[in-house]
Amino acid sequence: MFSLYDTRYREQVTISPARSGQLRMYTCGPTVYRFAHVGNLRSYLLSDLIRRNAEWHGLAVTVCQNITDVGHLADDSEIDPAGEDKVLAQARAEGKTALEIARFYEDAFRADCNAMNIRPPEYSPRASDSIGLMIDLIGKLIDGGHAYVTDGGSVYFDPRTFAGYGEISGNRLADLKPGHRFEGGVDPAKRFHADWALWKGAPARRELTWETPWGTGFPGWHTECSAMSLHYLGDVIDIHTGGIDLRFPHHEDERAQSDSVAGHEVVRHWVHGEHVLFEGRKMAKSAGNVVLLTDLAERGLDPLALRLSYLEHRYRQQLNLSWQTLTAADRTLRRWRAQVADWANHPSRPMCADYTARITGAFDDDLDTPAALRVLRELEKDDTIPAGSKFETFVAMDQVTGLDLARDIGRTPPPAKLPDQAAGLLAERADARARKDWAESDRLRDALAGLGVTVTDTAEGQVWAPAAAKGSAGATNRTAGG
Repeated sequence: MFSLYDTRYREQVTISPARSGQLRMYTCGPTVYRFAHVGNLRSYLLSDLIRRNAEWHGLAVTVCQNITDVGHLADDSEIDPAGEDKVLAQARAEGKTALEIARFYEDAFRADCNAMNIRPPEYSPRASDSIGLMIDLIGKLIDGGHAYVTDGGSVYFDPRTFAGYGEISGNRLADLKPGHRFEGGVDPAKRFHADWALWKGAPARRELTWETPWGTGFPGWHTECSAMSLHYLGDVIDIHTGGIDLRFPHHEDERAQSDSVAGHEVVRHWVHGEHVLFEGRKMAKSAGNVVLLTDLAERGLDPLALRLSYLEHRYRQQLNLSWQTLTAADRTLRRWRAQVADWANHPSRPMCADYTARITGAFDDDLDTPAALRVLRELEKDDTIPAGSKFETFVAMDQVTGLDLARDIGRTPPPAKLPDQAAGLLAERADARARKDWAESDRLRDALAGLGVTVTDTAEGQVWAPAAAKGSAGATNRTAGG
């Protein structure tokens, strides 16, 4: 089968599903109050890569990914149970209802995932539609002695009732200090300073509140993932994914809740993806460096250039993304698609077994996608492999890479467009050749190459093409003059 790095066990483990032929995976979804930036999308790509590799091995994969549209506070503060919900805060800022905000950004998130070729989950429940599941979960935790109700109508989980707390993140209860999550004091209604709210009592006039047996309020952020995962996937889940920042407190709290209800370990393997920097800095609105997937399109880059950029690095390796790396990935993506379209015109040949084994072996080794891409590049340049074999191998491996490499098969390439300044340089070069000034002609050829334009001299004159189309089925263009 294949292996992944298990955060809880702190080692690479072989993934063997609990149910024969089936793999069940839960992945933490977005809080839908703003657009997802390119760094956020790396977490969702992680679960997609796991799914694709599992399906390559013949497993039937079932994925559940939540949509948080209530309960995630701006600072998640438990000192102020009536604190500002992120969705409500954005609704006020944009002059819309909470429902309008949540659905708008949920649709935008789905559009981004589609553009990234991330396959949709089988289940995508919203927190606001799952209140009944959460109330049922909380009731079981109260009955089991793991949670208690306060006079204000809040319900807290007592982690001292769960012996394994801290195994994912290493944050043990004995080491946690009062106020470890936030500046300020501790809610006096708590029995223990590290308790967290499963349900938060709030005035009925507050938007997004529900009636419960213990009073009016809204769910705590951690509650939804336990309720949804247990309901949709059952009490044995093979893999749980998320960003590295969710290890604590979110995943620690979720594990304690789920296991306390089930009476056993629910999630068999916890897998986390690392952070993304953009040009050396963490993406933040205050820093002015938040990059959205739509920003790539505005620069003429394919959204899947982001996917390829992420594949160039292992998922648990911190990545410094830049416009330069995205542009380079876009060139590679377009070159591979042109090559695949060209190879499609040759007689079909069997996949190259050696290259296929090395690529799938890299994926099986904790998603070593950089190694898999190196093998693809090696195959591309291997003159001993027939074009038909290259075609079959690239297309088959695209099932796991998800780069949509067969997109251009049968398509007529659009007319090439000259970059700025290139037309003038081509005219100067034609003039230099007419004067037999070969040194100037060569200098101008190099200058054009720097602009991404390849020039070929023919008996009828010079022919130019985008550099990425050189040696492929891309369009060429003739200019006047020798």
